[in-house]
Amino acid sequence: MVPGLGGGALMLADTLRAQPAGLTEALALVDGLDDALVHGLARLDEARAAALTGLAGAFAGSPLADRVAVSIDKIIVGAVTDEHLAVLAGARSALLGAAHDALLDTVGRKRSDHPPSASPGAAVNATGGSRSWLRELAIAGWHGVDHELAAAGSQTVQALLADPAARRLAVLLDGFAAELRAAAPVATLERIPVRRWADLWSRALLLSQDDFPTEVSEPVDGRFLLLGVDLHEHPTVFRAQAHGLLETAGGEVRLVRTSVAAPKVETITGPSAWRMLAAFPIFRAALAEHRSVEVAGLLLTTAGDLLWDESRVTAGEPADPFATARVRLDAATASGAAPLDRHPAAIAEPVLLEGYTAGPDGLDLGGVTVALDLDRLPAAGPLTPALVTASTACLGLLRWDAGRWAVQPLAVQATVKRKAVAVHTGDWALGPTEAKAAKAEATAGTAVDVLRERAGRLLRK
Repeated sequence: MVPGLGGGALMLADTLRAQPAGLTEALALVDGLDDALVHGLARLDEARAAALTGLAGAFAGSPLADRVAVSIDKIIVGAVTDEHLAVLAGARSALLGAAHDALLDTVGRKRSDHPPSASPGAAVNATGGSRSWLRELAIAGWHGVDHELAAAGSQTVQALLADPAARRLAVLLDGFAAELRAAAPVATLERIPVRRWADLWSRALLLSQDDFPTEVSEPVDGRFLLLGVDLHEHPTVFRAQAHGLLETAGGEVRLVRTSVAAPKVETITGPSAWRMLAAFPIFRAALAEHRSVEVAGLLLTTAGDLLWDESRVTAGEPADPFATARVRLDAATASGAAPLDRHPAAIAEPVLLEGYTAGPDGLDLGGVTVALDLDRLPAAGPLTPALVTASTACLGLLRWDAGRWAVQPLAVQATVKRKAVAVHTGDWALGPTEAKAAKAEATAGTAVDVLRERAGRLLRK
């Protein structure tokens, strides 16, 4: 079953079979632009110029028609300005946003509209430097990125990091620049992450525009019921993004998510990474003990993000995520995505699946198989591929990737040694409950404590 689609697993099967009209054509136009960025806008041959012209044609009759057509004409003749590139990035984002919306329409969940415009962000003086570097990247193309060009963004990143209003852009550019430095000279690579680098480039360029709108938020009170947690393990950051339901006064049920994160070093991996989130004891306990959370005055953005603040939450009663999903998820209303998050790769729809047959290729929902995204199973949790393929019920995130739907498991119910068990990715938030993992974590935890003590000593000096 999938909440919002009354026909259960069979209805989801019908949804997964559906292909939104125009999706293939829209993604092909994006591919044409991305290919031009591989080779560089300074070296557009006839085929790539035609691809950009086709992109302009897709906006005929839209409010962007004139600006897109003029900007692409100028780029084709070699007049590549910051304004023209901003329009190009905006057109690419609009196409991917339309694809995102069309895919979500097939899921059939109730959604609130995202406001057409958010509050203007603060002007950031250093964004001119980021636009300049991103322009040089587009002109040279990924094939033209050498060590010098990859490193040229460092000064801009440092200037942006000094301004709190620019932190989002700074972190994005810092990561993007690090990928380019690691890959330089890019011309020698056997395979280039074409779509990813174009995504990062266009997102950074849009965020670099003066007074780029920021998300509006408002304080909310209510009860937060967890469904599952998606763990993001990066060499230098550990992040836990919890998906759940927010019950507010009047009986409204909203599908929301909330995140906490902390920096770490590359050697801290697996269950010991949870120690980095020591500043969030209520969050961790809610995950490990499957409890609800009472919230008072937490900020909720128009995109459905609860901004976690431990001073405004208290632990509530036990709440089984599977029971929550069966009873409440169907009635929940999801928030509209923020403009820059309207991208097929950003789709992460919480779903409850039951009545399927699990196999090596995925979950058979009655005539159609949805793939399992097992590569996302975290080392910091107890959920394993074997448990997923032996499961009878699954709470997960429905994602779109590589032209197909897939489910990322967050929790499963299964029978292990004739005993019914429920396993969640956040079960080890307070430490592993399995003996072998607990012993390994205790050893690794010593290293964490030593590193934290040394860091504290350096800060005191």
